[in-house]
Amino acid sequence: MLLREPNLMRWKSWLLVVIGVSLLWPFSSVQAARDTNGPEASERVPDRSPRVPTFQPDGDLAGELQVFNTVYEDTFAGIGNKLALGYLELVKANPGIDPWLPGEGTMITLPRMYVLPDVEREGIVINLAEYRLYYFTPDGGVQVYPVGVGTEENPSPLTNAKVTMPLESPAWYPPASIRAEYEASGDYLPKMIPPGPGNPLGTHALMLSEKGYLIHGTNKQFGVGMPVSHGCFRMYNEDISRFVYQVEKGTPVQVIREPVKIGMSGGEVWLEVHRPHEDYSARDRERLWAQVFEKVESFRQQHPDVDLRRRSIELAVDQADGLPTMIGEKLTRMASEDSVEPAESEKQGKPEQTLYF
Repeated sequence: MLLREPNLMRWKSWLLVVIGVSLLWPFSSVQAARDTNGPEASERVPDRSPRVPTFQPDGDLAGELQVFNTVYEDTFAGIGNKLALGYLELVKANPGIDPWLPGEGTMITLPRMYVLPDVEREGIVINLAEYRLYYFTPDGGVQVYPVGVGTEENPSPLTNAKVTMPLESPAWYPPASIRAEYEASGDYLPKMIPPGPGNPLGTHALMLSEKGYLIHGTNKQFGVGMPVSHGCFRMYNEDISRFVYQVEKGTPVQVIREPVKIGMSGGEVWLEVHRPHEDYSARDRERLWAQVFEKVESFRQQHPDVDLRRRSIELAVDQADGLPTMIGEKLTRMASEDSVEPAESEKQGKPEQTLYF
């Protein structure tokens, strides 16, 4: 007996360990699942899906207008940051609403409907006139992001470039011209700004073949969707931190200035007009009228079978709100009309079609 007692004690100890492990196993499995699927896991695996919708173009048109119901503390700047829209595009799409205090329960328009730019639809297209970046995805879709662009004093370049490199946590090396501006105003700007909350490049960037220019994040969220930069293209950090992983090296980047866009969707003709600022001066209106006239004339020559409505065109220019306006449609003719000439009396009794432009 004395020899067996230690063996018996060892057996009991082993049994207790097995029972303990079996009792703990379900808890450990559940805890492991929680660790894998819980909020901590989502922090470890960043969300790289785009914040904006991917629309399938319908001819020259893409997207759809949406609405947003505000709460008391909302501002257009905050809504833009939350929903990946620019401040100015929200202001222009919602005339008569205070952008800093829209109020409780105000229904505002989200301008997510677009006449696509009249350029090759490939890669990235930045339209300075509307403060938007279009990304034409490899599967034929299009994503639209707000961007901050250069000021009149430091304009962004009109160029055809390419993406050369994505950057995570970029350091900023200010050019001599910007350091001189700071020095002239009595401020000091070091030769290098390290990554962090004080870095004007934000969390991520795309380096371009156009020397000295980047598509990057920002530490000043309010400037997105406005002419505020020294020429680079600012995106919300929440957008660029996902966008850099979608775009491959060598992706073409076209930078254009197209305040007037016209196109067709089905048999309908759509016009989109952008004023450059929040206010709409008489000078800006005259300039846009000249550009609309030129665009409409060119469009009519390419599409002689469309019927355009002058009143709709006038309305689009008067508002210049960046929202697509239907201004006409393609004429449909019956086969009999093509083969049978109208009687001479009918010709004399009907006035000729009025050509507005």
